[in-house]
Amino acid sequence: MGPNDDAGVKGDETSSRSGNAPDEAVHYVGVYIISVAARLAEMHPQTLRKYERFGLLRPSRTAGSLRLYSEEDLIRLRLIRNLIDRFDLNLAGVRLVMDLVFRLSHLLAEIEDNEALLQIRAGRVAVKELREVLNELAR
Repeated sequence: MGPNDDAGVKGDETSSRSGNAPDEAVHYVGVYIISVAARLAEMHPQTLRKYERFGLLRPSRTAGSLRLYSEEDLIRLRLIRNLIDRFDLNLAGVRLVMDLVFRLSHLLAEIEDNEALLQIRAGRVAVKELREVLNELAR
């Protein structure tokens, strides 16, 4: 990263920060510093810090403790805002729903990986219903 940290790090770039020898370059893929992530999510940086303290986000950190937000983090931020704005949830409710979304997503992946289960109607119906629930929350 350079002197203009607000530009963020995007794509497959190599960053050599002070304290890292050139041969100790760190690779960051598709990440943004907090000010850029907040702007992209249309939130205040302090809101991102609050969500992290509450356990809703876990941005990666540089050796210098700079928060780095991935594309996946930005998707989570949009989901959080959607849950708060659309369903009027508090942060505890958001955490509960996000935990359920995580569990449902993994369950869906397991079902989709099970060829035998997909051969029966109940398996196909389960996949369809799980996708609908997850899509509804992501809208």
